[in-house]
This record gives sequence, C-alpha cells and structure tokens, in this order.
Amino acid sequence: MNILDSLKTIFQEVNAARSLPEVLTIIVTEVQAAMNAEVCSVYLFDETDSRYVLMATKGLRQESIGKVRLQMGEGLVGLVAAKEEPLNLQNADKHPNFVFFEEIGEDIYHSFLGVPIIHHRKVLGVLVLQQQTERRFAAEEEAFMVTVCAQLSGAIAHAEATGALSKLASAGRGKSKEAIFHGIASSPGVGIGRAVLAQQTMDLASVPERYTENPEAEVAVFREALKSVKQDMRDLGVGLEGKLSSEELALFNVYISMLDDDSLGGEVINAIQMGQTAQSAWSSVILKHVRTFRHMEDPYLRERASDVEGLGKRVLGYLQQTSEKKGPLPKRIVLIGEDLSATALADIPVERLVGIVSLKGASNSHMAIVARALGIPTVMGALDMPCAELEGKELIVDGFSGNVISQATRTLKRDYVQRQREEQIIIKDLQKLRDVPCKTTDGFDFALWVNTGLRNDNVQSLRSGAAAVGLFRTEIPFILRSSFPTEDEQVAVYREHLETFAPRPVTMRTLDIGGDKDLPYFPIEEENPFLGWRGIRISLDHPEIFLVQIRALLRASEGLNNLKIMLPMISNLSELDAALALIHRAYRELTEEENYNLKLPPLGAMIEVPAAVYQVKEIGSRVDFMSVGTNDLTQYLLAVDRNNPRVAEIYDSLHPSVLRALKSIQEQAVSVDCELSVCGEMAGDPVSAVVLMGLGYKNLSMSASSLLRVKSLMLKVSREMAEDWVDEALCLSDAASVGRYMSEALAPYTFKQSKLAS
Repeated sequence: MNILDSLKTIFQEVNAARSLPEVLTIIVTEVQAAMNAEVCSVYLFDETDSRYVLMATKGLRQESIGKVRLQMGEGLVGLVAAKEEPLNLQNADKHPNFVFFEEIGEDIYHSFLGVPIIHHRKVLGVLVLQQQTERRFAAEEEAFMVTVCAQLSGAIAHAEATGALSKLASAGRGKSKEAIFHGIASSPGVGIGRAVLAQQTMDLASVPERYTENPEAEVAVFREALKSVKQDMRDLGVGLEGKLSSEELALFNVYISMLDDDSLGGEVINAIQMGQTAQSAWSSVILKHVRTFRHMEDPYLRERASDVEGLGKRVLGYLQQTSEKKGPLPKRIVLIGEDLSATALADIPVERLVGIVSLKGASNSHMAIVARALGIPTVMGALDMPCAELEGKELIVDGFSGNVISQATRTLKRDYVQRQREEQIIIKDLQKLRDVPCKTTDGFDFALWVNTGLRNDNVQSLRSGAAAVGLFRTEIPFILRSSFPTEDEQVAVYREHLETFAPRPVTMRTLDIGGDKDLPYFPIEEENPFLGWRGIRISLDHPEIFLVQIRALLRASEGLNNLKIMLPMISNLSELDAALALIHRAYRELTEEENYNLKLPPLGAMIEVPAAVYQVKEIGSRVDFMSVGTNDLTQYLLAVDRNNPRVAEIYDSLHPSVLRALKSIQEQAVSVDCELSVCGEMAGDPVSAVVLMGLGYKNLSMSASSLLRVKSLMLKVSREMAEDWVDEALCLSDAASVGRYMSEALAPYTFKQSKLAS
C-alpha cells in the first residue's frame, strides 16, 4: 500500500471512530505499519496536571499507557511540543533531552521522529516513531507524519472532548467536573436549558454510545426500521426492472438478506440485548463491517464498503425518525447543531429557546445576527463540541465569553443564575431610557433605528423606542417558507410590518440571498459564495422574482407612505441603474395601469462592497439614501470569511483600514448631501457606536436588544469627545490597539461586567 492509500485508510477509519481510545489505536497501528517502524506512540497533553501522557502505543508495553507522564519540556516529546516542530534524530539517545523509561519496555531506541499535533495553535500532543537501529527517517516519511498530524488534529480534538464527556456521564461515579467548550461569543446573555439537536444527519460516526433500560422496546423499534428498509429495497428493485441486468438487480436481494437475523440484523439485536440503544448498536456494527470491507485486497469487495455504509445510513434514518417522534421538547431549549441557519428556528418554539450553539459560523453569521435580533444568547464556532453526546443534557450558554458548559457544578450554575438576574436588572434599568431622546452631552441629536425581519422581533423593537426601522431583512420570510411566496403573500407580510411601525419609516432591503443565506428551495452551490451569485446580482438575473417583490412592497405601502426600499450588494453603477429602472417600471405599472394610489418611496443603496466605497459620490447622486453594511464591508476589506471560526480573530470592524473606509464614505456622502446610516452589526456594539459617531455618522441601525445599551452610552458622552477619541484611534496600527484604546477611554461610562462575562 502506497503512502496516499495509507493516508486515505487512516482518515476513513478515524472519521468512523466513535471514541478517543479508538482514534488513537487506529493512528498508532496504521502509522506503524505504513512507516515500517518498531514503535509508534501518541502522547496527549493533560491539562489537569500540565503533562504529556502516553495514551496509545504500538510496540511498547500496553500497561504503560496512562502511566508515563512527561512534564512540559521534559524529554524529546516535551521538546517537540515546546518547539512546535518535527524532530528527526538518528541517534536520539545522545540528545541532551533524551529520557530513558525502562519500565515501558523501551530498551534503547536510537531513531526518533516526533511530530506535534496542533489544533488552532494549541499543541494537543505528539506523534512519535521509534526504531532500535540507527535510522534517519526520510524526508517523505517526515512529510507523511506531518500530513497525518495536520489532518487528524481536528478529529483528535473532537474525540478528546467526546471522550471526556463520556467519562463524566458514566453513571454518576466520582466527582462531576464541568466540561467547557470554547466558541465565539455571538449574542450576549446567559442561557440555561436542555440541548436539542437540530437537523439530525445520517452520520453513523456521530451516533453516541448510549444504553437503554428497555432492550425489548429498542429491539421492536429496530425491527420496524429494518422492515421499512427492506420494503424500500423491494420497491426500488421493482422500479428498476428492465433497466438493470439480473446480476445488478440481485444486489437488492443481497441488501435485504444482510438485514436478516442471521446477518447484520442478528448481530445488532444481540448488542441491543446487551444494553445498547438501537441507534448505538446499529452504528457500531455497521462501522465495524465498513472497516472490514475497506481493508480487503479485492477491489470489488472494497467498493462494497460504500454499499454497506449506504444501507447503514438508510436504516439509521428510520431509527432517527422514530426517535424524533418520542417525547416532547424541553421547556427551556438550547438549540445545537453543526451548521445552524435561520431555517432551524422553524421547528422550535422561539418562546422556549434560551440559547443557540453552532459548531460552524462566527459572530457575524446570519444565524448570529438573527439570534441577536431575538435576544437569544448564542455561541458560534464551537468546533470541538460533540453535539451528539450533548443531546438532552443541560447546557449553560455564555454569550458573553463564548463558552458552552456541560455538567456544571452547583456552584458554577448558581453563579450563572446570579448573572442572569444581574442582566435582568440591567435590562429593567435600560427600559427607563425608552422614551428619552438620544442626545449627547453637548446637545447632538443621534438617531437610533432597529434591524428586524421576524414577527417575534416587532414587540421588542417597539419596546426599545426605536425612531425607525433602518433595515428590514425581507429574505427572512422567504427563508421560512418551502417555496417562493406569491405577490399577495408578500404584500400581507410587508403590510403587517409597515402598519406595526407606522408612522415610523421602515427601510426594506430587497431579497439578499447567497453567501451564507440560502433558500431551502433555491440552493446555491458555489466554491466562493461570498464572491459569487448573491444580493442584487440574483435579483437582476431573475427579474420575475425581483419585480414581484417590488410590486408587493409598493402595494403594501399604499396609504401608509412609510416605506423605503434599499438595494443590497451594489458593486457598480450599471447594477444600480438597472435595479432603479425596474423599480420605476413596477411603480408605473401599478399607478398608471392598475390605478393604485401610491407615492414612490425613497430609494437607497447599501455600501458594503469595496468597489462601492470609491463610488459613493456617484451612487449618492442617484439615490435618496445610503446605508453602510459593515458586516460584509469588513469581510471584503480584510479578506476574512465572517462565517469561518478559524479566522474569526482577524475579523474586526475596528481595523484601521475599515475605519478609514468608513471615514471616506461619510465624507463623500456629505459632499453630495445624501442621507447616510450604518446598519451592520458594528452599530449595535456600544463602543463601536461611539467610534461611528466620532467618524461623523448620525444614524445607526441595530438589533433591538442592543439599542438601549447603545443609547445609555450615547447619553453619557459628547460628540466632541468621540471625535477626539477617533482621531487618536485612526493613528493606531491595528484593531486590537483601537479596541483597547476605546474600551479604556469609555470605561468610566459603561456598565461594569461581572467576572463571568469577562
């Protein structure tokens, strides 16, 4: 087997592994064989005592696993970890860091190759090869080890967390210790509730090991699932008669027989009777057989691995459907999932939702934006959190720090409950500012608007005392449907929101999909979605969709006259001109041909593409208003995918380049006397809001949950102070420096956070 085949085998088996010990056993066994080495070992870092522990080995005494513990920097293993780079030695015993452990049957291994296992800049452990003979491992062998460690670091991190949780969950033995998973703080607040897994995927490897007290019921459920799949196979075979050869059709009968009691079915039933749940037993058996097929030498038989896996997923799908029918949802829900979108909210009672956690995404993902609008504590980018293991468990979602806590101690939970009470007091105090005009200490009138799009958000928006709606996301009603809404259906939605806020102006952004906002019935598959087909580009390519929406918006505004229409993702003047022409066409049709009594609403454009930054004057001369979308503008200026947690630290709207772009936009807008606002998430951060005021902005639109916090700070500072601070900030070289400077300057005027939120 060549190196590429070895790598493929290792990755497949690790991805199918269901526990940390299994992952490590696979690694040491396969790597030792591929490298033809005498010893392969894995040392992992134990944070409890800051030591590197021998966790798996092929070639050393098995009883030494867990007993050999190296201090940081001790031995060759400690040296590899400290330097964070490979170490390849032909005479390892002559190295000053060499440590000999006779008790593990090490003898004297002259050759040593150690490679660090690093995940998100954190050294998880070291993968080691050893040989008694003096052997310098070749460059391609070292490259193989580096590739293995790089590819497997994420799997090990995830499996490590899963394994830790499994130990914690073991029948209450020993003292419970909380498990903390780190993500990105995306919506402030503290939520405590039971985890509900969204959108279960038919991933066999993600099924947790669970046990049942009622094996008979589990067997019954399993047999029902097998019955359904067998019928599926029969129906499929009948449907393909005449289209496939008799040999190919016979394969469906093979699948059916594999599910019988004397084959896979019987093996699973035995596992269930030993105490495992149906899902757990089925996934274990299937994964074992998939690995067996993948190791077969015959190419035809190796290909059957995918058939067995496909059959396994089909049965698992039926088992999950049965599981979903059982039991009511908890009263306090923490929604968890791999890559949550706004569509996940459709199946959850929002009034019972106390927290959201997504493995993927970042603080400016669409899901996070919606969560902030609803005031739900949210953590995004919790990459190593084992969702399947956590389902049904109580979680604490810390939307201030980005931590998700399972198995919290009584003391820790009590502290978080106290934090919730503190937040409620703060919110109650902020409500007193609802009807207070937003005026700085030097008399400058500042306009605070809200971003919305959900019916549930309307009440909170009104309670915030917002002067207007600066951004209504029309894509949300589209996302929550199973097909494109008709014109009349759209009229009803828009009319409701316009009436709710009348006479306050409501700025409705035309359909802005693409990027991280897909419609379930209009999926867009692209390698670079944020640089692809999105926003106004889709609307212009589909005028039949765009015109229906514009007509609906105009009709909904009849008699109210509080509508403003805004166009997203404008990157050149031809797009703007084409969109404006279609709007005027729809207006003429409605007023001249269909006799609607309408006023043409103010028309605006978003400035969120770098190209638009340099054409603000030209854009501003064609429209009635402009609004800066800081989420996308920051993303494009910094070349950072705002949904990617791996680069989330780089994404920062206080970056000097972003601030200078914002300054340029403001100055250009003033020169053409065009109304200007900010509707990105930057506006909802109190510190950033002061920065925007110092840059000359007068109108900010934000989540309703953020508005009163921003107002509270605005009332305590002057415009002149803000301008002075920003002048200083613009001289700084990086976002971190700007953030520190502004936070220190505003410290006397902001709410003091509790220690839990720090």
